[in-house]
Amino acid sequence: MITRLTARTLTSPHGFLGRTGGVSTGIFASLNVGLGSSDDQAHVRENRSRALAAVAPAARLVTLHQVHSARAVEAGNWLDDARPEADGLATNRPGLALGILTADCAPLLFEDAEAGVIGACHAGWKGAFTGVIAATVDLMEQLGASRHRIAAAIGPCIGRRSYEVDTAFRQRFEDADPDNELFFTDGRENHAFFDLEGFCLKRLAESGITRAEGLGADTKSDPDRFFSYRRKTLAGEPDYGRQISLIALPG
Repeated sequence: MITRLTARTLTSPHGFLGRTGGVSTGIFASLNVGLGSSDDQAHVRENRSRALAAVAPAARLVTLHQVHSARAVEAGNWLDDARPEADGLATNRPGLALGILTADCAPLLFEDAEAGVIGACHAGWKGAFTGVIAATVDLMEQLGASRHRIAAAIGPCIGRRSYEVDTAFRQRFEDADPDNELFFTDGRENHAFFDLEGFCLKRLAESGITRAEGLGADTKSDPDRFFSYRRKTLAGEPDYGRQISLIALPG
């Protein structure tokens, strides 16, 4: 069965999906939607169909070739093998479901229900740091939204207790803004733990988004529910699955 988390802040059809309810096997079990993975591509496409059916069965799924950038693009009817390189997308067109793939990075979903504009972005530390959240909000405004009406939610991502980083990583954030020290907890020597969800919430506030929530689900520490790149790396596995977060305009 496909498990689906939803956010109180969002009213449009949406869902943050986990790893269950698909047809993939082995390390990809079972709802792996990653076209870039080494999984059987027939399984991946079936999983993507199942994910869409669980959230917006009448819509067409639109995803990106995610590259950890700060680029956001207007969603279009491109084919899966022609996905643009970007990490945020938005639309004011009914019939499209925006999908973001993650395996520890933060998936963000947005809506301005009054204007009929939705958005989604993939925010790893690099994208969050360099501005993908702001770029997505800016694009939504270009399509008719108002940032004062936009609501947002952050789905499952790696949690603070699971995200160990080194001193250079921490220094990069604190050099940019000393207040960013709030998102780090001291760990072993020359290491700390980073709060990606908390940092994304700060970035939302800086973009003028006043209605936002984080679901507080840690992908790395919950192998039964979520794929995790870091867990895969620590286990020495050759590849990893990706879960999907979706939002569509109603109607």
